[in-house]
Amino acid sequence: MQNKRFIVGLGEALWDVLPEGKKLGGAPANFAYHAGQFLGQDNTLAVSALGEDKLAEETLDSLREHGLNYLMPRVPYPTGPVQVTLDDVGIPSYDIKENVAWDNIPLDSDVEAVARQCRAVCFGSLAQRNVVSRETIHRFLDLTPADCVKIFDINLRQNFYTKEVIQESMRRCNILKINDEELVLIGRMFGYPGLDIENKCWLILGKYNLDMLVLTCGTNGSYVFSPGQMSFQETPKVTVADTVGAGDSFTGSFCAAILSGKPVAEAHRIAVEVSAYVCTQNGAMPPISDELLARVK
Repeated sequence: MQNKRFIVGLGEALWDVLPEGKKLGGAPANFAYHAGQFLGQDNTLAVSALGEDKLAEETLDSLREHGLNYLMPRVPYPTGPVQVTLDDVGIPSYDIKENVAWDNIPLDSDVEAVARQCRAVCFGSLAQRNVVSRETIHRFLDLTPADCVKIFDINLRQNFYTKEVIQESMRRCNILKINDEELVLIGRMFGYPGLDIENKCWLILGKYNLDMLVLTCGTNGSYVFSPGQMSFQETPKVTVADTVGAGDSFTGSFCAAILSGKPVAEAHRIAVEVSAYVCTQNGAMPPISDELLARVK
């Protein structure tokens, strides 16, 4: 690991149990996979924790199958499955089990070493529902170099978040990614009544001194706010297989494009096209087409 700079997905490692069977999921692994398709899998790493069970072995097999590097210490908790149900248009809902391995990510010397060599990291609110992983995530972020891109992909699930967790995460990140439904919840939670979508985003961008705020609005397009400029992209019309992992593919490809030196508007366009493509495929980790990969070269 010496002198290597990593792009890290940090947090939950789980299995999405879909109608057609179970598939490796969790935003951190999805993010690392998609960033790695553009920047090289040798440069990306999924960081979490696994149990000592059969599902943990299946996790490692699947990570290897997808060419994903990982740092996942073993802990005495089960590796967690998530029951995913899809509605008529492929939109997922989740039943997420508690007190599982990724709730208990230890801060060992290997995890600390990766933090100190981190070029970019994506983390969310879900893996912070338990104090052990929350403290590990905070410490990891605090150990990263000054130039590290820290993306808080807020990813609110069920009731597994608090105002304090969201505030602490926004203080530690330099890019916030949020969707329109989450923005409404945050607006209520933080007392931003009466503001329209854009004004809420500008307010959060300034209050937390963010480099960027990425807002996705499903079929109604997406925005990237940065000091002094805003990018808007319409959502392409595609035939949806399912939307599992589409948001993570957006984040991973956007991060890869930014790290490759693309302007914000171009990185935004690439992320929108990748996310739309992933919606046409089954599962969270389909291989991206050569045509799309060439956009970041």
